[in-house]
Amino acid sequence: MTRTFYYWDAVSLEHDTGAHVECIERSERLRPEKMRKLVPELDARPIEVHNARDWILKLHLPDYHDFVEKTCENGGGLLDHGDTVTSPRSYDAALASVNAALTAADAVMTGEADHAVSVLRPPGHHALPDCAMGFCLFGNVAILARYLQERHGLSKIAIVDWDVHHGNGTQHFFYSDPDVFFVSLHQYPLWPGTGRSHERGEGPGEGATLNLPIAPFTTETDFLSKFETVVLPAVTDFRPEFLIVSAGYDAHRDDPLAQLQLTEDGFIKMTQWLKGVAGDVCDGRLISCLEGGYNLDALQNSVAAHTRTLMTS
Repeated sequence: MTRTFYYWDAVSLEHDTGAHVECIERSERLRPEKMRKLVPELDARPIEVHNARDWILKLHLPDYHDFVEKTCENGGGLLDHGDTVTSPRSYDAALASVNAALTAADAVMTGEADHAVSVLRPPGHHALPDCAMGFCLFGNVAILARYLQERHGLSKIAIVDWDVHHGNGTQHFFYSDPDVFFVSLHQYPLWPGTGRSHERGEGPGEGATLNLPIAPFTTETDFLSKFETVVLPAVTDFRPEFLIVSAGYDAHRDDPLAQLQLTEDGFIKMTQWLKGVAGDVCDGRLISCLEGGYNLDALQNSVAAHTRTLMTS
């Protein structure tokens, strides 16, 4: 078996969004004690503190960071005009989401782990430099990519986002950056309405963004065919030094927020393929960070399938 570390922390349970699809129960279902019923050899590890605030400020504006912190100190509330809800401990949970990703980076870069899975919430791929969006407070995956570059001296990072919603925040951070290759497969049309195929980056980053809009009700077979024939060659050709997965599970056929048709088998196949690419081009280095996934059974089963697949030699 390969060494796959699993990161979960109880502070995720204190990001209390109330009667909301992005709810406490998502974290409860992914608690290591419960996940071991599905993944008996799960290797859960503690999170280390990494001055998350400083890394958040590499990408987010100070005024926005302070707004999130102060809103939570004052009891929580909406951070946007939509549905990004916070409670008194949501800022602490958001810091932990960042710290988990950075802890995972250290473990993989030092060779302690081959891969890592972070399942903390709140998620991050919609957050923009100056505002919250789509249940996301800070751009966890984007911050992770910057950390790998600045703390560990890597240059080229690939991010594959298979969440059913376009990762508009991650795309925004790296749209002009030729050293971060961002790939998103997402249902279109669907909120947030971005991620059309002509969005390919700009300036020096032109061509370093690849968007693959997928029509509602596309079959799993057709989805996986596009993943295999378009995503895998593109990531391989980029030859990243590290592979990050924005791992949303809301493309599952049972998810309430979209109409794609993936099953656990689909997530297994994508994991196998990406694990293979990572083995070929970047010494196997791969981290996944939780994004969406709102049917609780599908979420738990899909995360278990993804984690088991990474653990398998």
